[in-house]
Amino acid sequence: MDVNDFDFELPESLIAQTPLEDRTASRLMVLDKVTGDVKHRQFRQIVDELQEGDVIVLNDTRVLPARLIGTKEDTGASIEVLLLKETGANEWETLVKPAKRVKVGTVVTFGDGRLEAECTEILEQGGRIFKFRYEGIFYEILDSLGQMPLPPYITETLDDQSRYQTVFAKERGSAAAPTAGLHFTEEILQEIKDKGVGVEFITLHVGLGTFRPVSVDVIEEHTMHSEYYSVTEKAANAINEAKARGGNVIAVGTTSARTLETIASQNDGKIVPTSGWTSIFIYPGYRFSILDGMLTNFHLPKSTLIMLISAMVSREHVLAAYKEAVKEKYRFFSFGDAMFIKPPQK
Repeated sequence: MDVNDFDFELPESLIAQTPLEDRTASRLMVLDKVTGDVKHRQFRQIVDELQEGDVIVLNDTRVLPARLIGTKEDTGASIEVLLLKETGANEWETLVKPAKRVKVGTVVTFGDGRLEAECTEILEQGGRIFKFRYEGIFYEILDSLGQMPLPPYITETLDDQSRYQTVFAKERGSAAAPTAGLHFTEEILQEIKDKGVGVEFITLHVGLGTFRPVSVDVIEEHTMHSEYYSVTEKAANAINEAKARGGNVIAVGTTSARTLETIASQNDGKIVPTSGWTSIFIYPGYRFSILDGMLTNFHLPKSTLIMLISAMVSREHVLAAYKEAVKEKYRFFSFGDAMFIKPPQK
């Protein structure tokens, strides 16, 4: 399958640079999973689109302020370090700019020496392993020195860093936000529960690979990045019970979708309490094991994310819906509007 089959024209003016003041004020395109028909709503009307007995599954990962600007100890050159994942005690896999200035043994300092990092290994594509040294609590130092690692297509400054965090963010460890969850407020979640819809949380720590483009022409040759996930016994039981009684299982975001499908595909369509690493790549032709629908944002052309939603609906329906979204001037990407892939009425 050709990567270009998932391309579409997107005016740069439709890339949302800042979040709306009210999280629930985004628009919501409802896409019928079977027919491809669309209707235009406001996000706060998501409650009306869910059915009693359904369960929605959200990702409660918390984004780290993982972007650090430091100084190369020997030359004073400015170095940007983006934390990707912890690989050992005080040891992190990172992405560095400019990478050519950082060799094994290079020391970078941050915050007048409050935090110090030494490069211990060189990886591909600007990756480096750093060993950090500090006094105190690492995450408290990171909170005071780090910046939110906004995607490269967002060029404006984010005044309130909490807006790149879901209201239910809990488990620290992501290099990017699970952006479909940014639309929710505590009030909307309570309205959903009051309707008789289950609300459950799983964790997947989003890696930098979520921003990396597909670099091959044939998508079957693409290798996904690996990300850590965990699911509790409470969440697993609630999801299985909803499915057993005929309710729809709705993933909020592609991260929740990938987590649930990873587990269900290995356990005869059931969710079990577990943790591990997933590199699942979902594209058209994939047979879903647990999911009936999905709430998601509007994604980049030729991305693995648009391929995933095309597996749930169809490539033709998705591209037609995206064409409609462009025509109607929906806001795209992380701070943009939402799409609900709605399963048939049960």
